[in-house]
Amino acid sequence: MLLVSALQGLFELAAGLLAQARLGTLGVLLLLAVGVGVRARHNGLAVSAAVVLVVLMTQA
Repeated sequence: MLLVSALQGLFELAAGLLAQARLGTLGVLLLLAVGVGVRARHNGLAVSAAVVLVVLMTQA
Protein backbone atom coordinates (compact mmCIF):
# COMPACT_ATOMS: atom_id res chain seq x y z
CA MET A 1 0.00 0.00 0.00
CA LEU A 2 2.85 2.35 0.84
CA LEU A 3 4.57 1.50 -2.44
CA VAL A 4 1.45 2.33 -4.43
CA SER A 5 1.09 5.65 -2.63
CA ALA A 6 4.75 6.50 -3.24
CA LEU A 7 4.51 5.59 -6.92
CA GLN A 8 1.37 7.71 -7.29
CA GLY A 9 3.16 10.67 -5.70
CA LEU A 10 6.14 10.26 -8.03
CA PHE A 11 3.83 10.06 -11.05
CA GLU A 12 2.00 13.21 -9.99
CA LEU A 13 5.29 15.04 -9.50
CA ALA A 14 6.64 13.91 -12.87
CA ALA A 15 3.40 14.85 -14.65
CA GLY A 16 3.41 18.27 -13.00
CA LEU A 17 7.03 18.94 -13.95
CA LEU A 18 6.42 17.82 -17.54
CA ALA A 19 3.34 19.97 -17.87
CA GLN A 20 5.12 22.97 -16.39
CA ALA A 21 8.12 22.50 -18.67
CA ARG A 22 5.98 22.27 -21.80
CA LEU A 23 2.99 24.47 -21.02
CA GLY A 24 3.97 26.65 -18.10
CA THR A 25 1.36 27.72 -15.59
CA LEU A 26 -1.58 26.65 -17.76
CA GLY A 27 -0.43 23.01 -17.69
CA VAL A 28 -0.16 23.01 -13.92
CA LEU A 29 -3.62 24.56 -13.57
CA LEU A 30 -5.09 21.92 -15.90
CA LEU A 31 -3.47 19.14 -13.87
CA LEU A 32 -4.88 20.69 -10.72
CA ALA A 33 -8.35 20.76 -12.32
CA VAL A 34 -8.02 17.08 -13.23
CA GLY A 35 -7.02 16.21 -9.66
CA VAL A 36 -9.84 18.24 -8.12
CA GLY A 37 -12.36 16.80 -10.56
CA VAL A 38 -11.33 13.21 -9.84
CA ARG A 39 -11.23 13.62 -6.05
CA ALA A 40 -14.53 15.52 -5.88
CA ARG A 41 -16.23 13.16 -8.35
CA HIS A 42 -16.89 15.96 -10.83
CA ASN A 43 -16.39 13.75 -13.85
CA GLY A 44 -17.14 16.47 -16.38
CA LEU A 45 -14.46 18.77 -14.95
CA ALA A 46 -11.85 16.02 -14.83
CA VAL A 47 -12.55 14.73 -18.34
CA SER A 48 -12.68 18.13 -20.01
CA ALA A 49 -9.51 19.32 -18.25
CA ALA A 50 -7.72 16.11 -19.22
CA VAL A 51 -8.79 16.46 -22.85
CA VAL A 52 -7.60 20.08 -22.99
CA LEU A 53 -4.30 19.07 -21.36
CA VAL A 54 -3.72 16.27 -23.88
CA VAL A 55 -4.53 18.53 -26.82
CA LEU A 56 -2.18 21.24 -25.57
CA MET A 57 0.59 18.74 -24.84
CA THR A 58 0.41 17.40 -28.39
CA GLN A 59 0.65 20.93 -29.76
CA ALA A 60 3.58 21.98 -27.52
